[in-house]
Amino acid sequence: MLKPNEGKADRIVRVVLGAGLIAGGFLTTGTVAIVLWAVGGISLITGAIGFCGLYALLGINTCPVNKK
Repeated sequence: MLKPNEGKADRIVRVVLGAGLIAGGFLTTGTVAIVLWAVGGISLITGAIGFCGLYALLGINTCPVNKK
């Protein structure tokens, strides 16, 4: 299981941005549309699951720590 490394605000931005990029892909054609769909899809997925591989590689964590 992947440990979440995205906070709530980060996840919301990614989902909204991803949806916008995917929608933008329908407004154009060719390579630009494919790139928009791919980047939008990745953004949507990372926002939905709360884990970003690039954040993990760079040691970034915007997810708050739960202290008991």
